[in-house]
Amino acid sequence: MPALKLVFLGSDPIALPLLEWLEGDGCNVAQVCAVFTQPDRPVGRGQKITPNAIKQWAQARNIPVYQPEKLRAEALDELRGLNADVSLVMAYGHILRQEFIDAPRLGTLNLHASLLPKYRGASPIQSAVAMAETETGVSLMRIVRELDAGPVADVETVPITQTDTALEIESKLATACVPLLARNLPALAEGRSVFHEQEHTSATFCRRLTKADGVLDFTHPAKALAARINGLFPWPACIAEIGGQPIKFGLADAIEGESEPGVIIGGSDDGLLIGTGQEILRVKRMQRAGGRMLPAGEFLRGVTLAPGTRIQSQPMPDLVASHPFRG
Repeated sequence: MPALKLVFLGSDPIALPLLEWLEGDGCNVAQVCAVFTQPDRPVGRGQKITPNAIKQWAQARNIPVYQPEKLRAEALDELRGLNADVSLVMAYGHILRQEFIDAPRLGTLNLHASLLPKYRGASPIQSAVAMAETETGVSLMRIVRELDAGPVADVETVPITQTDTALEIESKLATACVPLLARNLPALAEGRSVFHEQEHTSATFCRRLTKADGVLDFTHPAKALAARINGLFPWPACIAEIGGQPIKFGLADAIEGESEPGVIIGGSDDGLLIGTGQEILRVKRMQRAGGRMLPAGEFLRGVTLAPGTRIQSQPMPDLVASHPFRG
């Protein structure tokens, strides 16, 4: 059977491992005939207009790239003109209208970075870690107009450990896309794919994160605070003002013990210890303004955080809900 003619729609480096697989071992299953991705954007302190990693990957292989600012009639004509067998979407950044979904012969599939129906929405990786899940995964689904509600063909799970941040989980999920596609693209080509409706009553929803999410309420249990710190790293990251200076937390866990919430107990190479509503929060990596993220021991040799210092708690916005977030 000839390889599927595949259009990829995505804008985030999380998709690079699956694209590399499609170019290599997966080339007999499907071949990327074109890429749709976000327009070039300003990047970094100099705000230089820069192509994203997906565009760079495609250009290096002379694969046609389309970068519509909005998916209007011209973009639909371009997609239809490719005569593709299937479109595959992952972290594209556009909501597809039905005519875009239906354009390829076999329709449009999406790789969503959660075990659906959990964590539908814009921040599934961060939210799964921040909610102290022990596993997450990638779901291969058909796109429907309702948010991440399409039927699912298959999932690939990955574990979440207590020392995983969203950064590590994103890397695991990027790798997990490869075996998921290796199992399912041949089945799609041969007409063997079966897509199952999600259990919609069990759905949870996450939203786009903002800097306002990077706050901590130390009256919460240490396990919940550690999960939130790890889930929001590297962005937006949890920041606490200690002794008048903002300190960014990069990794944390919980240990046994008790102390007054928000009060620094002490620090060592193992971490900075802070009292919480239940157990003790141990912050293992920290960064001050203008500095680098450092292991706790190295950080504390350069910054004095005296025992007894109180860190003010702030209300933590909800990251997950049983219904879609508005706005």
